[in-house]
Amino acid sequence: MNIKVLYFARLREGFGVSEEVIELPDSMAMVAMLLDVLRARGGEWAQALAAGQNFRVAVNQDMAAMNSPLEADDEVAIFPPVTGG
Repeated sequence: MNIKVLYFARLREGFGVSEEVIELPDSMAMVAMLLDVLRARGGEWAQALAAGQNFRVAVNQDMAAMNSPLEADDEVAIFPPVTGG
């Protein structure tokens, strides 16, 4: 299944890409598994998406948890938390 992944702010700058389509096996249909695939790239990917790093994930513009399911053609956004004032 194909998942469209969007990267924002410091993640976009660090990865050097703003969006991409990633093909995942149907058996990897959770946010945590997508993040594992991205971390496996190593380098900046592994560091920025490591456990304990501060980032958020949304699936189809709804905030998502690590165990949130993914379906074909979902849009996943990964971004740092937003602060305001």
